Amino acid sequence: MITVIVLIAAMTRLIPHPANFSPVGAMALFGSAYYSKRYLAFLIPVISMWISDLFLNNIVYSAFFNHFVWFYPGSIFTYISFILIALMGMSLLKKISIRNLFVSALLASVIFFIVSNFGVWFSSGMYPRNLEGLISCYIAGIPFFKNTIFGNLFYTITMFGLFELFAKKFNWLRLSTASCINE
Repeated sequence: MITVIVLIAAMTRLIPHPANFSPVGAMALFGSAYYSKRYLAFLIPVISMWISDLFLNNIVYSAFFNHFVWFYPGSIFTYISFILIALMGMSLLKKISIRNLFVSALLASVIFFIVSNFGVWFSSGMYPRNLEGLISCYIAGIPFFKNTIFGNLFYTITMFGLFELFAKKFNWLRLSTASCINE
């Protein structure tokens, strides 16, 4: 059930949405909170993201590329941000509460902003590789940060809320996740 929710969230990247209003941070948080096998908290969100990236880069945005794109420039930084978000989630979401979800979603937004914009600066060639270029890159990313926050809050509430609703209806879900929440 956890993987199904993550995969559905990843698929929402394929429907039209405002820039950076996406489930990626929430996917990492959700996985970090509920997977009892900790490596899945990293693996499933990153693989889900990569698969949706393959579709987006090679079908939706294919006019921008003249070849098949396995990884776009800077993608490693995006995936690293998910790993960092999952690590943070493992620490902050040992007890799932509205406060912890809110704080985690906000911190996930900050982590994604810092790491992904660093990746744009480092790998795109859009900015000079100096401190001024790095600062310019972060400044250029500010307008997208609001949508990152809203997306993480929306998808965190949705994913955790849906799971809790399912867990109330199906007791076996609650029992199967109890051990991973208390680990």
